[in-house]
Amino acid sequence: MQNQPQACFHPSVEGAQHGAKSLGEFLNYAKEAGAEGAQPSNYMLQADKGFKGAREIKQTFEQAGMRLDGVSAHCPFWVHTTAWTGSPTIRPFIPSDVAKSSPDNIEKWSENYVLQLLDLCAELGVKVVPMFWGVAYGWELATGYPWGFWKGGDYDLIKEGSERFVQKTAKIRKHAGALGIYLAHEIHPGTAAMCADDFNLLVKVCDGDKCLAVNADPSHCWEGEDWETRFLKVAERVYACHVKNFVIRPRVPLRKMEPGWQGRAMQFVDIPSGDLNMTRYIETLIHVGYPKRYCQVMGTKSAPLIVEAESAYRDLDATSANGIQFVRDNLCFPIAAGSFEEGMGA
Repeated sequence: MQNQPQACFHPSVEGAQHGAKSLGEFLNYAKEAGAEGAQPSNYMLQADKGFKGAREIKQTFEQAGMRLDGVSAHCPFWVHTTAWTGSPTIRPFIPSDVAKSSPDNIEKWSENYVLQLLDLCAELGVKVVPMFWGVAYGWELATGYPWGFWKGGDYDLIKEGSERFVQKTAKIRKHAGALGIYLAHEIHPGTAAMCADDFNLLVKVCDGDKCLAVNADPSHCWEGEDWETRFLKVAERVYACHVKNFVIRPRVPLRKMEPGWQGRAMQFVDIPSGDLNMTRYIETLIHVGYPKRYCQVMGTKSAPLIVEAESAYRDLDATSANGIQFVRDNLCFPIAAGSFEEGMGA
């Protein structure tokens, strides 16, 4: 008897790029585009004071006929672990009155915000929170300065950064662990872990903390570490994913100080037209155990493929809708229940 294929994935979409929409508007847009689920940003869950109630959020999803696939919380986590640097780049992601505070106060505010958000996620039954940790090791290491002037007679930036990360994230990690929530770091330039080895260092210095997870995204692998190498190195920690594509323009410096996306060497593009083979990426997600791991933690029968399509040229809503439909029609394939060799000669 031939093994029957198993359903594995469903199309979903990330909400951070759609921040101009309310939660209801975002879900209606996602539904019309062909998604079955959605991953709203933390901002979409905010009320005039604090967060919306879990019941209200659930009702909004039920009314739209959509699955709640997680909560995107990249910005507040990044602010929390970057505030100590005094960088002005955190200001767009926090209230203007908070932005005028000292770095210590901003850090305390964002820590409290994150803890409240985790409580809300627990009420919603969300056990996977995609995010990224901020520049815990400092901007010198975040630049990847090639000569490695990171240790001298009176300083060691890597050691200091490790100690800083452990100390600053301790309360958040403990709370997440108590709630059974996995904090899925998106390995990304300008964060505490910009490659697989960096992420594994975070795990090591935190004594293997189980809450430290990975949000796989192949579109951030453009500086020497390909996505297969990256995600195989952190395989057992992959609890979330984004589906996103990019192109690298030849003969344009990757580190050029260019503020406009159309002038940059690396550009995010429509999922079907980029440099990455998305089918191979999805197969790698299966290989590292992402769908099985997600379904076990969230208690679902399928795992979301979260579209985060962006383009320097194409309208955002059109880009996302195109991505959702591509994922639905091409990447939500059933997983083989056995080897193709088993039916040979039958």
